[in-house]
Amino acid sequence: MVTVKPFAAVHPRWDCARQVAAPPYDVVSRDEAARLAEANPLCFLRVEKSEIDLPPDVSSDDAAVFARGRENLDRMLREGILVRDGAPHFYLYRQTMGGHSQTGLVAVLSTREYESGTIRRHEFTREDKERERTRHVDRLNAQTGPVFVAYRSREDLRDTLRKVSSGPPAVDFTADDGVVHTVWTVEDAAVEAAIRESFAAVDTLYIADGHHRAAAAAAVARARREADPDSRNEDAPWNFFLAVLFSHDEIRIMDYNRAVHDLNGMDEESFLREVSRRFRVTPGVPEKRPGRAGDFGMYLRGRWYGLTYLPGPEDTQDPVASLDVSILQDRLLGPVLGIGDPRTDRRIDFVGGIRGPGELERLVDSGRAAAAFTLFPTSLDQMMAVADTGRVMPPKSTWFEPKLRSGLFVHLLG
Repeated sequence: MVTVKPFAAVHPRWDCARQVAAPPYDVVSRDEAARLAEANPLCFLRVEKSEIDLPPDVSSDDAAVFARGRENLDRMLREGILVRDGAPHFYLYRQTMGGHSQTGLVAVLSTREYESGTIRRHEFTREDKERERTRHVDRLNAQTGPVFVAYRSREDLRDTLRKVSSGPPAVDFTADDGVVHTVWTVEDAAVEAAIRESFAAVDTLYIADGHHRAAAAAAVARARREADPDSRNEDAPWNFFLAVLFSHDEIRIMDYNRAVHDLNGMDEESFLREVSRRFRVTPGVPEKRPGRAGDFGMYLRGRWYGLTYLPGPEDTQDPVASLDVSILQDRLLGPVLGIGDPRTDRRIDFVGGIRGPGELERLVDSGRAAAAFTLFPTSLDQMMAVADTGRVMPPKSTWFEPKLRSGLFVHLLG
């Protein structure tokens, strides 16, 4: 069973939720965040990415950044922009983007269960990013953004959440990007009990997005347990982390595409010959995005090509090696273009599917990239299969849309 707990959330005063809610700190640059906050004094990026309030030469891991984030959080609480509920609750958070809608349960999860593998991960964290987010959580004494978590679909839970969402919401607003955000507070004790009962039958949860947030929460919990014997209380708030849990069949994964800066010393003709040894190449295809697994799009010198992988005798059904992101890396980017570690190689850029093939065309046509590749999206079933083996996927395997907004829910640790 997994532990899901209600908590007394800090949230915006609902009449200003649209102004407070902001994109996650890790999907906007410092300059983009500064522009958003300049146009909107209530923007939560002043808490999540508080270096925007400091001179440009102050790095994001400077102690002054965390101090300013704490000041801004305290100020928003003091001024009533943010308020804390007087009792623990579950919450529902629905996002609607075009014709797609997903409804998640907002709760806190056990860091112990994260460390034991009951809550499973599918990607590595970067040590520098994990350390920075750990300091942020510790210095602010708060988790300011949720972890995006998936569970295998359960009809009983779907029915329970549907009853809650049939009632009037606490807030409903449309963000600047057109995504509709709707929140309900679960105040019925019987509904809360039904939610707990449903999750008691769930064996495993899966982190879809927010691995650095989860790792940081666990690191803070370990440090506090070790530093103070009184903090060993398992119900202490720092032993839990903020999450939004979605049924796996409601989550949408988009393609996560690649653009490479050069052709590893080859001209276009030589490069195409090398690619043709590993893939069936179809020039001039109208479809820029592949329609099935094992197919890829390639944009080179103003022209789109279709690539179909030609399996070899060494291929297996290994859950990692059989991913399209692995096939592209292991059969083309690595051996042909010399990109050995895409996590650290500066010759490759990753472009989220939300930006479309047009962004790849722009990069190549402008000379910023030599070639670009579109991939078929990784599925939730593939992601969970990898996590179930205790392994990780290649970097930048999944792009989730819509993104969870920061600032709608904060979990205070004291």
